[in-house]
Amino acid sequence: MNTPSIGSLLGSVNPDRLRDWYRAAFDVEPNQDGFLEFGGVAVLIDGHDDVAPVNPEPGRVIINFHVDDARAAVTRLNYLGVSWLVAVEQRDDGLFGTLIDPDGNYVQIIQLSESYFTSRTRKEAAMFQHGQPFSGFAVNDIPTAKQFYGETLGLHVSEEHGMLQIQIAAGTSILVYPKPDHTPATYTILNFPVADIEQAVAELGRRGVSFERYDGMETDEQGIARGEGPAIAWFKDPAGNILSVLEAE
Repeated sequence: MNTPSIGSLLGSVNPDRLRDWYRAAFDVEPNQDGFLEFGGVAVLIDGHDDVAPVNPEPGRVIINFHVDDARAAVTRLNYLGVSWLVAVEQRDDGLFGTLIDPDGNYVQIIQLSESYFTSRTRKEAAMFQHGQPFSGFAVNDIPTAKQFYGETLGLHVSEEHGMLQIQIAAGTSILVYPKPDHTPATYTILNFPVADIEQAVAELGRRGVSFERYDGMETDEQGIARGEGPAIAWFKDPAGNILSVLEAE
């Protein structure tokens, strides 16, 4: 199901008066369907004979208008002679004020402060500060992967809950998880920088690693490609995932 759009209906025994009030108060004109559009929210003011002339419970639903300049909005609204329930005042998160439309509905004017947005940004960023980020990839057989990464490549590998944690340089870990119908990616998922690529390729070869050769990519007899970037050689793990060693500059 697609996310539905949001609109609002204000029923009134005198819709023309109420519509004219919102048009004047917020400088907006009805669209071709008769809706007043406020920041992507469409409001239809329509005649209803099942509502009271004055809203008996105005606090149940409050219409909020977020504005860039609350003081300018107040000047405009006061010029129109609106009735204020609560005059615009400074609160912790910005300027807030509540006025009353002709049908007795509460309408709130809000100008959020810069400190509010700064605080919200910090809170959103803080959710990622409770641990070290890590990446992961799938294999079709965990025991085989554990042997390859731990014994063949000589990395520190631990197993927990049927998954592997591979510890690599600078304390970074990689999660390896099982996926029986795993299909390897066609790109390199993990690169290992090395000081001497020829020595690294020779050592991996002695450990039984075979290096890949790709059409359009010229490689030497060891399988090392040398071009504009660092020298690199590709190989695969038992699940078919593409790895590489590349010479650190």
